[in-house]
Amino acid sequence: MNAPKNSHDVSLPFPRDRQEMAALGWAVCDFVFVSGDAFVDNASFGPAIIARVLNDLGYRVGVIAQPKWDSAEAFRVLGRPRLAFLVSSGNMDSMVCHYTVNKKRRHDDAYTPGGKTGARPDRAVITYCGRIREAWGSVPIVIGGVEASLRRFAHYDYWQDRVRRPILFDSGADLLVYGMGEKAIAEVAEALDAGLPIDQITYIRGTGVMAKQAPDDAYVLPSYETVSERTRGGKRAFAEMTNMIELSANPFREAPLIQACGDRYFVQNPPQMPLTTQEMDDVYDLPYTNCQLGGGPEITGMSEMRFSITSNRGCFGSCAFCAIGMQQGRIVSSRSNASILREAKRMTQDPKFKGIINDVGGPTANFLHPACAKQLKTGPCDHRECLFPEVCPNIDADQSEFTAMLKAVRQLPGVRKVFVRSGIRYDYLMADQTDAAFNELVRYHVSGQLRVAPEHLSDRVLHYMGKPTFKQYDRFVQKFNRACDKYHLKQYIVPYFISSHPGSTLQDAVILAEYLRDHHLEPEQVQDFYPTPGSRATAMYYTGLDLESFKPIHIPKGHEKRLQRALLQYRNPKNRSLVIEALKKCGREDLIGPGRKCLVHPQQQRPIRNKRSRRNRKGGK
Repeated sequence: MNAPKNSHDVSLPFPRDRQEMAALGWAVCDFVFVSGDAFVDNASFGPAIIARVLNDLGYRVGVIAQPKWDSAEAFRVLGRPRLAFLVSSGNMDSMVCHYTVNKKRRHDDAYTPGGKTGARPDRAVITYCGRIREAWGSVPIVIGGVEASLRRFAHYDYWQDRVRRPILFDSGADLLVYGMGEKAIAEVAEALDAGLPIDQITYIRGTGVMAKQAPDDAYVLPSYETVSERTRGGKRAFAEMTNMIELSANPFREAPLIQACGDRYFVQNPPQMPLTTQEMDDVYDLPYTNCQLGGGPEITGMSEMRFSITSNRGCFGSCAFCAIGMQQGRIVSSRSNASILREAKRMTQDPKFKGIINDVGGPTANFLHPACAKQLKTGPCDHRECLFPEVCPNIDADQSEFTAMLKAVRQLPGVRKVFVRSGIRYDYLMADQTDAAFNELVRYHVSGQLRVAPEHLSDRVLHYMGKPTFKQYDRFVQKFNRACDKYHLKQYIVPYFISSHPGSTLQDAVILAEYLRDHHLEPEQVQDFYPTPGSRATAMYYTGLDLESFKPIHIPKGHEKRLQRALLQYRNPKNRSLVIEALKKCGREDLIGPGRKCLVHPQQQRPIRNKRSRRNRKGGK
């Protein structure tokens, strides 16, 4: 990245009003960034990264964080930007941020100071763009972030239970930056700065635009009108569209992807190439201050993020319920050890640092390079996954980089502990021909509990999830326990499970509950499948189809979702009546009663508990 052209104090690089602009000697902002989150100048936050990248390139960026949206007035505080407004809902889709899987309003907001709710509107990107148009008319508007990226095509909206149009149509914005947007936004800024009208900026990778005519060389998706039909043919078209979109995530595919909507087209240009190691270093070496603009109570989890390090991005795991591949791509990029060490050293100089780095990782902590050399030449395989149903024989499972990086960070003066909390792929770890990375992780980098995600017990459900068989998880648990015994460590595996995933029946949930019983596991939290935009599993939920065979599969909905979730927390007295109902529906009354193998007593008021305490339990024994 180039050195900044402006020389104002980096401790306050992003003004929030005209008074702060005047203090910096600015008459006008080049860009005004509107965000649905509190603005935190930390590299864990997408808006901060984009603002810092633009600032580093010499552009003046003002910030309007969590504006009041009941009028256009809050969008006038920084004046009309010279180049464009940038709009993001923040680190999450605003609907996911606001509502639980049961469509109930959440009681707190993790990205608002003090956790208060109500600081952003539903469908924040659309609302903000409408107010900007009200305030400034035809000013250029560029949208990006998770909400815009994952809604860029026609998408199923769980909260309205219908297919919505591509978000560019509903927002009225001019251009969409999808994925990890550093390269794309730099090119957009350069074009705008050169005087090119925004309606002529139609060619940049990693962006999407609306067009009146379809490009000749494009891949054509089924139209919005087709995929929004609630017919067998419409749902089949939606499933086919989902598969085509997934293939388009390959940056080596040169043709754009288009989708008709009315008399216009959404045109997605091919993705940007993943950042190189040097480019990743440049992004994360920018002078982030960890300050929350506007002060006030810190957002939830800021203390955790302040002392966590992002080492990589992208994921070749391809879990069906996850949209990281659509957002960050399937080709992994990583930082150099030198850059990671520089960030760790800065942490040790923070007065609040207590010697513990909470996490070094990314979407998957032990993915530090592409899955194989082929990915850097032609991209991910079109019809083959790297880890599913078995680990690909061509995969590069050498995790010596992972080992060396963790060792270097933990040996820094002032660092007492370095934990890996962002999750690992145990099947990939087990594929390494040496045990060096495994032993390093177990011996030095587990904070008492290692969180892994087998997700389910049924191999049929795991197939729909795109996850390895449960036998692989069992082998991992056994190896983990042997290593803990070898090093005389009292450490435990905490498995995460998903209830009511597409393809999961009530009988599958009962079998999973029996596993939890037999292994003395009491999950404090269960992830009930949440059909969020952009994932393959959401497409399965809406269409009721397996996306490979296009055959119907079982889709838990409504009350059955509550029954499946209750079974995974059958010890909770609040779930007793739901558990009994579920067991009766499955013909498993043998699990109702006072016996040791029973899940619930018909009159029981207190949960059944095993004699072994939670502290003494191991995940697989």
